[in-house]
Amino acid sequence: MTAPSVEQLVEKMNELTDKPLLDAAGIRRQIEARDLQIANPYAKDAQVQGIRNARRYIGDRLGRVATPHRILDPAAGPLIGVKLHILTRKTLGGIQTDLDSRALGTDGKPVEGLYAAGEVAGFGGGGVHGYNALEGTFLGGCLFSGRAAGRAAAKQTA
Repeated sequence: MTAPSVEQLVEKMNELTDKPLLDAAGIRRQIEARDLQIANPYAKDAQVQGIRNARRYIGDRLGRVATPHRILDPAAGPLIGVKLHILTRKTLGGIQTDLDSRALGTDGKPVEGLYAAGEVAGFGGGGVHGYNALEGTFLGGCLFSGRAAGRAAAKQTA
């Protein structure tokens, strides 16, 4: 959906739900704060800096990365609202385990009968290959931790 102002766009978006979920004033504050970063050549916003840095390379500037502009700039056209269905692709760890892949509770002790392996146990990023690991390098760690979990579970039930 589109609208010429934040308030009108939020009103349209809130009509899609049983009760209003969005606050126009709060959203306007966030957008204005982002727009101030666009105007600031020394912006601290990581996304704005990423756009600017990408545009330093002529190939990206000409074909891949649009010129940054203020969201509330009237010349940029109407505001657009899009409904997103967000999903998690990576957890980058999250469940602490021991060497047998047993999930540990908040007290640091194994939770009886609970195991974690693969990406949920940290092998999808920040695991054995570090935070900057390449896609496709996680399989070994996932298999290794799955094997450890399987062996430990088999021992427990034997």
